[in-house]
Amino acid sequence: MTRAGFQMHEDPQDAHDEGLSKRHAFGIATMMMVGMLTFLSAFAVLGFAVMKYRYIGEGPLLAEQIFEVKKGAGLSTIATKLDAEGVISRAGTFKLFVKLDGGEADLKAGEYAIPPAASMRDVYEILTDGQAILYPFTVAEGLTSAQIIRQIGAAANIPGDMPVVPAEGTLLPETYMLPKSMTKTELVKKMRNEQEELLDKLWKDRALGLPIKTKREALILASIVEKETGVGSERKHVAGVFINRLNRGMRLESDPTIIYGLTGGEKLGRGLRRSEIDRRTDWNTYRIDGLPKTPICNPGRAAIEAVLDPMKTEDVFFVADGKGGHVFAKTLRGHNANVREWRKIEKARKRAARKRAKEKANQ
Repeated sequence: MTRAGFQMHEDPQDAHDEGLSKRHAFGIATMMMVGMLTFLSAFAVLGFAVMKYRYIGEGPLLAEQIFEVKKGAGLSTIATKLDAEGVISRAGTFKLFVKLDGGEADLKAGEYAIPPAASMRDVYEILTDGQAILYPFTVAEGLTSAQIIRQIGAAANIPGDMPVVPAEGTLLPETYMLPKSMTKTELVKKMRNEQEELLDKLWKDRALGLPIKTKREALILASIVEKETGVGSERKHVAGVFINRLNRGMRLESDPTIIYGLTGGEKLGRGLRRSEIDRRTDWNTYRIDGLPKTPICNPGRAAIEAVLDPMKTEDVFFVADGKGGHVFAKTLRGHNANVREWRKIEKARKRAARKRAKEKANQ
């Protein structure tokens, strides 16, 4: 009997067993994978916890240390430098947490005092809060813009190239607290902004009835007041005299305006000559009506305040009193008497100077 036409059939029990075997293997593989992932997750969590402990834990510094962030330095450079200088223990950990916090671009240039045992988080907060060490830089009132730029240019601790000389009278003289990273050009910009903000504020509260129509005119007159007296208690009085003269159509007749027209604000080194008093310039208030065309120096806060809130006085004249201040007068007659007293003081000083020179020559 032939076997042709017969087909072989798979045993149902074998197929069932094979399916169970595959499902069992898959289940085991799945469990192993889940176990592995759980292990890796636990390991990652543990690793992160260790890194965070290092990040918030005490740092290696035993004493306060100065750390400088250079202008333009990135996170990697800063982290490496912190590690190299012993401020932190692991640059990689510091970088990770700064990036997680999104503060990579917030690290500020400057010098910072890092306290003992500061954690990496402490260091990060110090560098991002901008708690930089500040250094005083004082600009005296009454300097010209060119003189101020020379002073800034000579400051070895202020980086950057020599800035362009700004317009006369546009800088505010005072003591500025500067981070080490501030450049010369940035300082000039700061001085200009500080003056604009101050002038805007004082202009809003100015006295009524002033013959000053613009903030620029206020600066011009304030610069004259600044150069006329170095006595703080006199500024409002001197300003009051000039306000009176402007209101009456009188010329200001200020000696410092003559000098500015001659030297650009540099020291003359001697007394004025009659020919110089008579010489007409855009600043010589003995020869022009009203105000000069520009300020003659950079006035300080007190001089600007004095011009915008001057003393109410009837005085229209003043002259040096020989003691560093001035005497004031309401009338030309009173002024002339004061001038005669000043001439006596001048002559006495010249005689004393000649006597000292003679005695020195005879020694």
